[in-house]
Parts: sequence; C-alpha cells; structure tokens
Amino acid sequence: MKKLPRDFLAHNRTGFVKAARIYSNVVSPPVMFAVVGLVFGLHALPGWIGFFWAAVYGLLVSLAPILVVVYLLKTGRIAELHMSNTRERNIPYISAVVFAAIAYGLIARFDGPELLRCLALFNVIELTGLAVINHFWLISLHATGAMATAVLVMLVFGWGIGLLVGLPLVLSVCWVRLFLKRHTVSQIIAGLSLGTAVVLILVPFGCFVS
Repeated sequence: MKKLPRDFLAHNRTGFVKAARIYSNVVSPPVMFAVVGLVFGLHALPGWIGFFWAAVYGLLVSLAPILVVVYLLKTGRIAELHMSNTRERNIPYISAVVFAAIAYGLIARFDGPELLRCLALFNVIELTGLAVINHFWLISLHATGAMATAVLVMLVFGWGIGLLVGLPLVLSVCWVRLFLKRHTVSQIIAGLSLGTAVVLILVPFGCFVS
C-alpha cells in the first residue's frame, strides 16, 4: 500500500511539517515563474513597459493556473492542493499549457520582450512534457521548476548570480519535497533533468543568450 505524504492529513500539518508545507506552497512553480517573469521583463525593458509585459505573462502563466486549481479544489474535483493522484493533474496541466500558449501568442504578436517570449515558449514545452509524463508516472513539478529557474538565471545573468540564487533554491525545494514524502528520489531527479533539458533545448534557437 502506498504511504501517504507527511502533510496529506490536516492533523499532521504541525511543527516542522507545517513549516515545510508552507515553504513548498510559497516556493511553487507558478510563484517561481511569476518572479522570473518580472525580473526578465524589467531586465529586457526597464520601466512600466517591462512591468506591463511581466504582468501579462504572470497573469496568464502563473495566476490563471492557480485559479484553475483553486476552483477544482473548491468544487471537489481534486482531493488536495498538491494532487498526489496523477489523474487529478490532467486538467491543471492542460489548462496551464493553454494559458502559456496564449501568453506566448500575445507577447509575440504585440512585440513584447524576447526574454518573456522565450520564457512562455519554455513553459509551453515544459508543461506539455509534464502532462505527457503525468499519464504514466508522477514527476516532481517543483524540482522541474526550481532547476529550470536556476538554469535560466545562470544563462541570463551569469554563473555567479545563477549559483547564488539557484543552488539554495534547488536544494531546499528538493529537500522539502523529499521530507514531505511527496516524491521519491527518482521523481526528483527526473524533474531536475526535465527542467534543465527544456531550457537548453531552446538555447540553440537564440533563447536566453546575450
């Protein structure tokens, strides 16, 4: 019988388990990419125009998928926020791909920052890959997002800043997911590999390079 995650039952969410769950919720992929999108938008176009495009990206790629999950949770279509049951992740993944595609289309159509266009394209490919894998196996979305964030920061801002920001993020996120028993080591490694691979696939096409 499969063991439940440490934080699956509400009465277990106390002390260190509660702290780890809160951290896992705060440092979630939608939040990671909202922050990356803001930084990339302002880096590409300092000022309100960069902020505007970052907001467009963030609303579609980060906020909209969160609202879908909240709706599914409130209506009982998913049992709990982290969706340990892979079948519950189908609608969130599909909707996230659609929202990311819309973000890419808007940014490309109206000549938004290239960094955000590439980031939205990354999200489309990454989320599609996660959705496909999800049909067969539970992979760590958190590890995928954390590793992708680290690699993206390294490519755009250099290895020094990338390691300073990315290494603590990756290590802490992976540790928390393992501590909460939300994922196995193999699921974490698969997530790290996917996050790295999808970013690097886009580099030969001119994305995330000076």
